[in-house]
Amino acid sequence: MVSHASLCDAALAMQDGGVVAYPTESCFGLGCDPSNSNAIQRLLRLKNRKRDKGLILIASSVAQLKPWVDIRASRQYENIISSWPGPYTWVIPAIGPLNRWLVGGYSSIAVRVTAHPDAARLCALFGGPIVSTSANIQGRPALKSAQQVSKCFGGRLQSLVHGKVGNLRTATEIRDGSSGEILRGVAK
Repeated sequence: MVSHASLCDAALAMQDGGVVAYPTESCFGLGCDPSNSNAIQRLLRLKNRKRDKGLILIASSVAQLKPWVDIRASRQYENIISSWPGPYTWVIPAIGPLNRWLVGGYSSIAVRVTAHPDAARLCALFGGPIVSTSANIQGRPALKSAQQVSKCFGGRLQSLVHGKVGNLRTATEIRDGSSGEILRGVAK
């Protein structure tokens, strides 16, 4: 398990507008404060990712997502709640206008209550959900170790949480919060 000090360092770095890397269910993730436009833009540049794709928010609890989405209004409410915490991401209509860098021009946002203990502790210490996208350059394989992340991103990250990724072999499953349709993968 990752040290409390390491997670506090990452949470503080995000509160100061930094981009951090941390272990998730399937790979290392890159994250930042979802309300900080500059941090989101920096993250997108690090990955060489197009801004129109939108990003995922992970949280330690459903309560952390309440300011961002109305899960209760979703037709898949019971399925969503029963899948969390877990490697299941749901695309749900956002509450109010969200940062265009975050939602990629969509009116919905992808959200997940993470089952990874260190990622959940990071969200709890940060005090809310965080942006979460695979730690990699767009189009390349997701990075699975802190050593790989350090080699790829070097000093361009404000914090790197050294920990182990979960046992999920593929990227987390993404489902439509209205229809339940699988939009990406099946969690394995």
